[in-house]
Amino acid sequence: MEIVHALAEQYAQLFTSKEESLLHDIYQQTVENHPHAHMLSGHVQGQFLSLISQLLQPTNILEIGTFTGYSAICLAKGLAPNGVLHTIELREDDAKTAQENFSKCLNAEQLNLHVGNAMEIIPQLNVEWDLVFMDADKTAYIDYYELIVPRLSKKGIILADNVLFHGQVLEETIKGKNAKAIHAFNEHVAKDERTEQVLLTIRDGILLIKKK
Repeated sequence: MEIVHALAEQYAQLFTSKEESLLHDIYQQTVENHPHAHMLSGHVQGQFLSLISQLLQPTNILEIGTFTGYSAICLAKGLAPNGVLHTIELREDDAKTAQENFSKCLNAEQLNLHVGNAMEIIPQLNVEWDLVFMDADKTAYIDYYELIVPRLSKKGIILADNVLFHGQVLEETIKGKNAKAIHAFNEHVAKDERTEQVLLTIRDGILLIKKK
């Protein structure tokens, strides 16, 4: 199901700040070489991540699901001078590509890439999170969320991607384990008295969550 009308998406890109050359190159290389290029954040969503980060000026950012590094570079735009972005990627090939892309960033020393299972790595990162971007295994979203919420800073925000899951959550009978998991996650967050949230219809849906 098409969530965002193609013409509306093109119009949004037209009136979104221009994609910098490094991000454009990563986008092109991913589209041309990766069989799952649709997983890339892309221009409009990337600029949204960048602006949120610049508004927050976070010291500690967590990204779950690096892919080829596009979204991490966007998130790192707002890092405080002493800030660090921790990004976790399960697939070694994607992690290698992301690391190569990070090496081209001006603030490459602030990007810390971890390769492995996020459920094992997150508890080892003993920091308070100012900004978290979840874009990994959909069936683990609730588990990620429960690990992260207690360690959100006072200004901390979680951005959960793909919360419309290609429109499958809108179907009368939700099919498929990922769509069911995303719907369960959306319900879980909505019932959580610790947080408040808004679901944004950017690309495949982003749930913006903050502590009350």
